[in-house]
Amino acid sequence: MIPHAVRKPLAILVAVLALVIVVPVLGAGGFLLWLRQQTPAYEGAATVPGIEGPVEILRDRNAIPHIFAATERDAYFALGYVHAQDRLWQMETMRRGAAGRLAELVGTRFGDWALRLDRSMRTLGVYRRAEEAYEELSPEARTAFDAYAAGVNAWMETRREALPIEFQLLRHTPEPWRPADSLVWGKLMALQLSGDSRDELFRASALKSLTPEQMRDLFPDSDPTAPVTLAAALDGMDLQGALAALPDLGFDTASNEWALTGARSATGKPIIANDPHLGLEAPVLWYLARIVTPGHRIAGATIPGVPLHILGHNGRVAWGFTTTHSDTQDLFIEKLDPQDPDRYLTPDGSMAFEARRETIRVAGQPDETLTVRETRHGPVLTTPEAADAAPEGHVLALAFPGLSAADTTGEALYRLNHAADAAAVREALFLHVAPQQNVVYADTEGTLGFLSPALVPVRRGGDGRVPVPGWTGEYDWIGYIPFDALPQAVDPPSGQFVNANNAVVGPGYPYALATEWPDPARAERIVQMLGDGPHTVEEVAAQQMDELSLPARDLLPLMLEPLRSVPDLNGQARAALDRLAGWDGRMDRDRAEPLIFSWWERELVRSVFADELGPLFQSYWDLRPRALHRVLTQAPHWCDDRTTPAREDCTVMLAGSLKSALEEIERRHGADMSGWRWGAEHKAALNHRLLGQVPLLGSMFDLSIPTGGGAFTVNRGTTRVRDPQAPFSHVHGPGLRAVYDLADLGNSRFSIATGQSGNPLSPHWGDLVQSWRDGVGLGLAGDRGTLARDGATLLTLSPTRPGSSP
Repeated sequence: MIPHAVRKPLAILVAVLALVIVVPVLGAGGFLLWLRQQTPAYEGAATVPGIEGPVEILRDRNAIPHIFAATERDAYFALGYVHAQDRLWQMETMRRGAAGRLAELVGTRFGDWALRLDRSMRTLGVYRRAEEAYEELSPEARTAFDAYAAGVNAWMETRREALPIEFQLLRHTPEPWRPADSLVWGKLMALQLSGDSRDELFRASALKSLTPEQMRDLFPDSDPTAPVTLAAALDGMDLQGALAALPDLGFDTASNEWALTGARSATGKPIIANDPHLGLEAPVLWYLARIVTPGHRIAGATIPGVPLHILGHNGRVAWGFTTTHSDTQDLFIEKLDPQDPDRYLTPDGSMAFEARRETIRVAGQPDETLTVRETRHGPVLTTPEAADAAPEGHVLALAFPGLSAADTTGEALYRLNHAADAAAVREALFLHVAPQQNVVYADTEGTLGFLSPALVPVRRGGDGRVPVPGWTGEYDWIGYIPFDALPQAVDPPSGQFVNANNAVVGPGYPYALATEWPDPARAERIVQMLGDGPHTVEEVAAQQMDELSLPARDLLPLMLEPLRSVPDLNGQARAALDRLAGWDGRMDRDRAEPLIFSWWERELVRSVFADELGPLFQSYWDLRPRALHRVLTQAPHWCDDRTTPAREDCTVMLAGSLKSALEEIERRHGADMSGWRWGAEHKAALNHRLLGQVPLLGSMFDLSIPTGGGAFTVNRGTTRVRDPQAPFSHVHGPGLRAVYDLADLGNSRFSIATGQSGNPLSPHWGDLVQSWRDGVGLGLAGDRGTLARDGATLLTLSPTRPGSSP
């Protein structure tokens, strides 16, 4: 995963290098030939150091590796080898971003973005924590991580092809892979999927100028007020400075999962559907793979750089994840000791900071030394960007279980991969620390379960909504929710579990899990589709592609009705209203109505909320159907524009925002409404974030494709509505889809958004894009003979003989 803050600036760097160095020297033809020669060998034989016995890697027609090995150790070695073959640059940017080592690669000639990200990651100590997590692994799990690293290194040492083009452009040779490089991905995901600290800062900023009632209008399904006793602690805080000090990894987090018991399925055994939603790019984050050994079989979705299957089945159990959206991060305002700035105050008196010095190498410049401090709550945000974030005489510290030294999440995933039944899944998840996930699981005996494992803090006071004083102790964590008290159930009487990031507990839950939950529309739609009847695997797979937006269907009548009596709407506006009046709320890529409605909603949000929110509006600007619903039914005073002397009502706002939306659509797509298409704007952003910027050749790295769906549909297609250039580009969504058939796990199906290869001239760079867009699943099954008859290629890895060279 390339961190969100890294993508655009590094793309600019690569584009400049390509223009200045590569294109003039090689010419377009030479450049393409150079790329083609980098395609890794998928067949033949290779002698490699570090493997113990022969391993057969059969890649099916989609280049999905089926690894047949005599031992698990050799299977993990081979997985590292094939990951390196296909996705080494993706792996390199992941580990460097997490380790805070990007500036030594790109320097600051094109901005200080890499240095700022390095400072943040060094401050949080992400890579240090990954190294500590390695020490927590059992011998069996450690063997898996060691063998995987050996496999990555074996490919780098014995490869016959050139390194991937990104390395060539930056004239960079990767260092040997380490087990901590694999474990650090989990730390990155824990940060990305637990971004409540950023929410705390937004709430704190909003509470400075808005009333509790206004906050309820902005977030109708929550009560985002804060105790007034915190007002003094927040005085003097530079909240934007604090926000800048946190790493921007992209915090859009959403996923779907639903699971049926055997009584609700046509097979008589459970069915699980799961599609995690993360940022889209080319290549996509996910990589499909299958391992077969005498004692272990597993198939599903891996992450290049990680030896374990993140999602999948092992022939006995299957599982899926969604993000819980619980509050597991707190920002503590620590008070410095007035007598000694190297100490801070606690309820038990003054305490010394734990301090260390980090040296950040910067290409082309002297090294930078950063002093990092930690309090009893966690790392202090001490980067230059956060220098004035806290009031004078104070600092800001981040508390998060994912940064703990004793993180056993890697061990939990290893044991989950090897679980023999549903009970073993639960035992494995006991060790999961962060991020909190909603896990559905089932075994072939028919047991179906749900569990939300993680270390979730129990607070002495407060609810974690805003930064709190750290020196009094009244807001300290006093423990974690007991494992047996975490949300969980087995074999539900309803015959189903459904989660699409909606609330997992009700008001009677005895612990504070979260103060806000994402919009429940996707979960509501899934429940609608499931109804009462039994379902086949094919029906469940089709449900993943559903594009009906319940919020659009609910909000649209409230937007249409006030305009029926407005006399001065032009013909284009009348035509748009007529189209929308007959629309069923389906976000079909070939229809004009989703485009008209979405752009109208975008402009309406701006018209209604921008004047009151002022500088905060950019952070709030999104499609906000529930907030608009509240305004149009209960809080019409928001429709008065405070920046004008006139008093506007909601009819004026609706008409004005419709006019603005139609003018912009016409400017971009012409005046003929019959030619407008949602898919013309809503395209899955499957572009290589670096090579896609290469002058003249960038389009060959772009796999973007028109898609249906939207932010509130089961087939989710999230956009960045505040982006002035591409507000409806499909930038976030289900890069992976999986359906598990517990009656026959070989009948399970998977889909990823791009292709297996990261090489743009490989035939497997983008060969899965259309099948993913259209909901076509792939199988991951078959013995050697079946795969060979179906056209699979065979690559055999053999150990280097003693005294021989590879």
